[in-house]
Amino acid sequence: MRNEPAIVFPKRDFSRVPYAVYHDEAVYAAEHEKIFKGPTWLYVGLAAEVPNAGDFRTTRLGETPVVFNRGSDGKVHAFVNRCAHRGAIVRREPYGNAKDHTCIYHRWAYDLEGNLLGVPFQRGVNGKGGLAPDFDKAAHGLRKLRVEDYHGVVFATFAADPEPLVDYLGPHHARHLARLFAKPVKVIGYQRQVLYGNWKLYNENVRDQYHGSLLHEFITTFGISRVTQNGGAWMDPRHRHSISWSEEGSDSTAEANKLYAEAKVKQGVVRLHEEEFLDYRREYPDKVSITICSVFPNVTFQQIRNALATRQIRPKRPGETELYWTLFGYQDDTPDMTRHRLLQSNLAGPAGLISMEDGEAVEITYRGTVRDRDAHSVVEMGGGGAIPTDVTIKVSDIPLRGFWSYWAELMGYAPEGAVR
Repeated sequence: MRNEPAIVFPKRDFSRVPYAVYHDEAVYAAEHEKIFKGPTWLYVGLAAEVPNAGDFRTTRLGETPVVFNRGSDGKVHAFVNRCAHRGAIVRREPYGNAKDHTCIYHRWAYDLEGNLLGVPFQRGVNGKGGLAPDFDKAAHGLRKLRVEDYHGVVFATFAADPEPLVDYLGPHHARHLARLFAKPVKVIGYQRQVLYGNWKLYNENVRDQYHGSLLHEFITTFGISRVTQNGGAWMDPRHRHSISWSEEGSDSTAEANKLYAEAKVKQGVVRLHEEEFLDYRREYPDKVSITICSVFPNVTFQQIRNALATRQIRPKRPGETELYWTLFGYQDDTPDMTRHRLLQSNLAGPAGLISMEDGEAVEITYRGTVRDRDAHSVVEMGGGGAIPTDVTIKVSDIPLRGFWSYWAELMGYAPEGAVR
């Protein structure tokens, strides 16, 4: 790996972001060690995806292949999906149920906690060959990750002595996940999407309320989220995570139409034959109808009216990112409510009525910055200086500055006297 470049943030408050952070191969390689294998907690999946002993799913944390499964002890375990013998992928299926995990290459077998169970011909053949007599199977299992199940959401970390998960999340995010997962959930579908852009551009996008009603004509036309509604963003004390939120019906349609007309935003062009599919069936004690909850570095939890999902970010290379969507509802949902959630799930996803444009936005930003890596973005909507944890306006870049302040800290790029 070549040496990392000297990444320089021109302003101490992270209101200027150098384009090199999206494109440089050495920066991307370093991120996997300093961020994805660093002191962070990474979203793995939902406990509801592996309800029974032996149920497993495969995923990627950064570019590291990982298996998580329900063990015979009833707990969820996660480990690197790489055989200790030669490094081959052990579990090639996306999901299943098994009593153990056996590598197809040389049949080394591991139990549901990642411990090495057996090695073919360990004692050799006819007294010849084999492993040394003192070979310790306990020292050659799959690399285990520390796992925590928070209200049915499974997080894991490579760190040996990590910050407690609840502290890592911070009070706003801990409460929000407790709200979203207050009842047992059931998975109702999956989607996959490939973005031809850097993984951090998507992290920026989901923290960016400024673009929402400007880029997405659909949400303005149907009043799903407008800058005139009650809303804003919350961050954890370290500004690494963000929750953007809106209250539907908290503004005047006439006022909103006038404001967007002045901003030359198209309205009234889109029509629906069945507008009732947009109905919000209130199911939480508050009036919040949209929350986009981003947890650094690899997940967003989505509530768009009644469409619930997790969006796992899986980097593939500097200019390619996979999004893995897990759609869910609650176990006590009626069949009609499940159908309603699935219909509203068409708002998001690869061809979503709202989020289809996000993929394009990520890609045109990546393409537009590739040859001017010494230039930088201007991230100043909402003001500069110290980064607050509560943002009371919906037209703001502040959560983006929070993301970059933590990214720069982990990567060792924070400017002297950095403002946080």
